[in-house]
Amino acid sequence: MESFKFGKILVYTENDGSEAKQQRLLQFDDQIREMTDFEVIYTTCLDETLTMFMNNQDIVTIFMEYCPEHKEKVAEVLKKIRHRNKYMPVIAFSTKQGFNTLSDVEFTEFTDFTFLYEDDIEFLVGRLVSHAETYIDKLEAPFLKALIKYVDSYKYPWHTPGHMGGAAFRKNPPGQFFYDFLGPNVFRADLSISVPDLGSLLDHSGPIADSEKYSARVFGADQTYYVLNGTSSVNQIIWKGRVIKDELALVDRNCHKSLNYAMVVSQAIPTYMVPRRNGLGIIGPVHLTEFTAESIKNRVAQNPLVPADKKNNRVKMSALTNSTYDGLCYNVNRIKDSLVNNVDNMHFDEAWYAYARFNPIYREHYAMTEDTPETKEHPPIFASHSTHKLMAAFSQASMLHVKNGTKVKVDPEIFNEAYMMYGSTSPQYNMIASLDVTSSMMDFNGKELINDTIVEAVELRKRIMQIHHQEVEKGGWFFSVWQPTTTTYEGKKVDFADAPTEFLAEDQNTWILKKEDNWHGFADIEDDYVMLDPIKITVKMPGITVDGQLEENGIPAAIVSNFLQNYGVVPEKTDYYSFLLLNSMGTTKGKQNALISGLSHFKKLYDQNAPVTEVFPCLAEYECYAGVGLKDHCQAMHEYIKNTHMLELMSKAFSVIPTPKYSPSDASRMVFQEKVEKVTIDEMKNRIAAVMIVPYPPGIPMMMGGEIIDKKSESIVEYLLARETFEDKFPGYYGDIHGVEVKVIDGKRRFVTLVLKED
Repeated sequence: MESFKFGKILVYTENDGSEAKQQRLLQFDDQIREMTDFEVIYTTCLDETLTMFMNNQDIVTIFMEYCPEHKEKVAEVLKKIRHRNKYMPVIAFSTKQGFNTLSDVEFTEFTDFTFLYEDDIEFLVGRLVSHAETYIDKLEAPFLKALIKYVDSYKYPWHTPGHMGGAAFRKNPPGQFFYDFLGPNVFRADLSISVPDLGSLLDHSGPIADSEKYSARVFGADQTYYVLNGTSSVNQIIWKGRVIKDELALVDRNCHKSLNYAMVVSQAIPTYMVPRRNGLGIIGPVHLTEFTAESIKNRVAQNPLVPADKKNNRVKMSALTNSTYDGLCYNVNRIKDSLVNNVDNMHFDEAWYAYARFNPIYREHYAMTEDTPETKEHPPIFASHSTHKLMAAFSQASMLHVKNGTKVKVDPEIFNEAYMMYGSTSPQYNMIASLDVTSSMMDFNGKELINDTIVEAVELRKRIMQIHHQEVEKGGWFFSVWQPTTTTYEGKKVDFADAPTEFLAEDQNTWILKKEDNWHGFADIEDDYVMLDPIKITVKMPGITVDGQLEENGIPAAIVSNFLQNYGVVPEKTDYYSFLLLNSMGTTKGKQNALISGLSHFKKLYDQNAPVTEVFPCLAEYECYAGVGLKDHCQAMHEYIKNTHMLELMSKAFSVIPTPKYSPSDASRMVFQEKVEKVTIDEMKNRIAAVMIVPYPPGIPMMMGGEIIDKKSESIVEYLLARETFEDKFPGYYGDIHGVEVKVIDGKRRFVTLVLKED
C-alpha cells in the first residue's frame, strides 16, 4: 500500500573517504525520498549500527557495506540482529568489483547482496524497497491490515459513530483540541458495526475472525474470543456459557470479585478452597490435595448450600487464580492430572499472566500449556487474559481462551450465546486492533521480548539485594526482596545475587518453591507444584521475618509506599510489610533507577529522622504528627501493629470460610430487593453479610454475601475493628475495603456495611 511506506532505512558504510561511494549514496538517498516516505539514517560504526537497530523499531531495512576484513565483526552484529528479529531485511553491498560473495561470505544471514555501482540507482532502490515492503507486510496483523486498508479507502461514512471519522470534533475548539491530542487515525479507525469489510465481532466473521483464529494459534488455544469490556466480563462469559443454576463449583477463595459475580449471574453453588498464607501475609497456593476426589466430596458434603439430592453431583466448574497476586504460578499439568475425573470444566483466571506462553521459564505453569504424556485426558480448559495489564493491548481489551477437552469439545455456536450477552453491537475497532497487534508482537519475537523483561526484573532484584548486603555489612539496613536466597549454578550452591543474570532468567528450577529451601514461608509446599514469577517483585520491609515474627524495630510498607508515590513511583499493591512491583515489557531503566533512588532517599530521611510533616506535607493537617520524626513515626506504627497483633488477626480472618446461609445469587437478589440495612462492624455479629467485603490489601473476599457472622467467623469482625482503630490512630493511612463505607458517627470515623434484614 502506497500510503504505508513509512519507516527508516539504516545504512552502514565504511568510513574510508571514498568520494565515489559518497556520491552514489547521495543518489541513493535522493531516489529513496522520491519513491517513498522512508527516512534514511547512516552509521559508520558496526557497534553504532547495532545500537540504532535495537533502539529504532521502525527500521524496515538495513543496507550494510560488507568488507571481508571485517567479516567476524559483521557476523557478530548479524547474529545479534537475527536473535532479535529473524525477518529484518539485511542487504549487503560491496564497492569492490569482482568480489565473489559466494566464496567469501561464510554465513547466510544476509537477505540479499548487491554491488553498489553495478545497477542503475532506480533499480537498486526499487529492489531494496521491495524487501522493505515484504517485511512491512509481515508486521501487519490480520485485523490491522484490513483496518488500514479500509481507513485508506477514504469513504464517506453515513453510519455511526456520529463524529464521522473525527469531523464532528473539528467543528468547535474543545473538539478540535481533543482531535489534535489523539490524532486523526484514532478517529478514522473508530468505525461502526455497519462496516462489512471488517467483519463482525459478535458473529466472529471476516477479518475479526481471522484475527481471533490467529490469536488462538499464537496463545496455544483452540478458540479465542476478543472481549472489549475487561477480564471481569471474560470471567462471567465463561461461567454463563458453561454453568447453570444450582450446579456445583469448586472455587479458590483467593479470586477476583468478578468470579464471585460470575457465580451470581450463573446461580452456581460455590464450594471454596482456602489458600495458604505465610507469615508475611503473602497469599500462597491452594493445597494440591484440595483437587482430589476425596477432598472435593468432603467439602461438598459439608456445604450447607448444597441440597441433599445434589451432594453426589459432579463439580461443573473449578476456578483457580494463576498466577496469584504475589506472583505464585501453579504447575497446571499437575492440577490437570489431579482434577481430570473430578470436574467438568477448568477455569484459570490468568488476568496478570497472559505472557507466560512466550518464555520457556514458565513451561507447564499456565492454562494453555501443552499436555504431557502423563496428562492423557482433561476436560475443557478456559483462561482469562487481561491482555492490557502486562502486555501491550489497550485498557479493557482482554482475551478469552478455550482449550477443548480430550473428549468434550466446546461448541462455539452455543458458547457464543453467552459471549453475545456481554458484547456490544458497537465495538471499538482500535481496541480490537490492539489485541490483534499484541498477538502479532508475541508471534514476531515474543520469547525475546519476555526474556528481556525477565532479565531486567532479575537485574533489579539483584541490585536491591546487593545494596541490602552492602548496607548490612556496614551495620546499616536496606530493603530486601522476597525471593530465593540461593540457587544451584554449575553444580554449586551460590548466593542468588552472585549467579549470572542470564542463568537466573532461564533456569526454572531456581524459581520453584521447595520444602528444603524455605525462603518463601510455606513449609508444607508440595514438590514441583508452584514457581515464583520472576517479573513480579515483592519488596520486603525491615522488621519482619518470613515466618511473621515482628522484630524490635521495623518499617511498615504503607509509609514507604506513600513516600514512593509522592516521589513518582507507584507500586501495584501494598501489604503491611511488603509491596509488589510489576516489571513488564514497558519497564525502562529510568523507571528502575527512579525506584532505587526513591528507596535510597527514604532510607536517608529515615536515618536522619526527618520531620514527618516535611516528608509528607499532606499529614500536616493532623496534630498527632506535629514534631514527629520519620523514624519515630515508622516505629510507632510498627509497635502498634505488633502490640495489637494485626497480622495474626488478618491471618485468622482469611483462614476461615464463614458458614453460608444463602448462595451468592440469592444474597444478591435480596440486595436488589432492598432487603438490607446498614450497620457498623460491631453490629455485624450474628447477622448475614449482604455484600462481599474485600480489603485492599490483599484484595480477596473476606466475606461473601449470604455468609453468617457467627462465632466461627468472629475473627473477621475482630480484624475489621482492628483496622478501623488503626485508621483512627494513624489518620491519613486509610485503606480501601470494598463493601465497607466510612461514616462519621458521633465525631468518629466508623466502618459501615450492608447486612440482610432479619425476617
